[in-house]
Amino acid sequence: MLTVCVVDGQGGGIGGAIIKRLKEVLAGKVQIIALGTNAVATAQMLKAGANRGASGENAIVRTVSTCDVITGPLGIVMAHSLMGEVTPAMAEAISGASARKVLLPLSQENVTVVGVDRAPLPHLVDLLIENGLAPLFRVETP
Repeated sequence: MLTVCVVDGQGGGIGGAIIKRLKEVLAGKVQIIALGTNAVATAQMLKAGANRGASGENAIVRTVSTCDVITGPLGIVMAHSLMGEVTPAMAEAISGASARKVLLPLSQENVTVVGVDRAPLPHLVDLLIENGLAPLFRVETP
């Protein structure tokens, strides 16, 4: 069974949406670890159905090196993003991890990703699952 780390911060809404959809599509085929930059984000992702969860810099730095896939908003690989919640150590650990990264093109930062359509979060989560994660698990999405 492959392990997916979902990383999020602030209120954990993006991570929660990803986890909820992951559970619908890949139930029983994946272990989901919620990694929050803070306890509120982790709690929200656990409520959405993650198997395990942890909060803070050390938990993220240590855990991302043990998973198969890392997902979350684009900001998780940028130091000081998510209103300063992503520390340089977190961003370095996530971007440097050998796990495949499947990221949502969402950013509150001063960054523009050219060539990406602006779509509502539910549509982006569906694309993340259908095009980014389901193929890794060889699963057809409904």
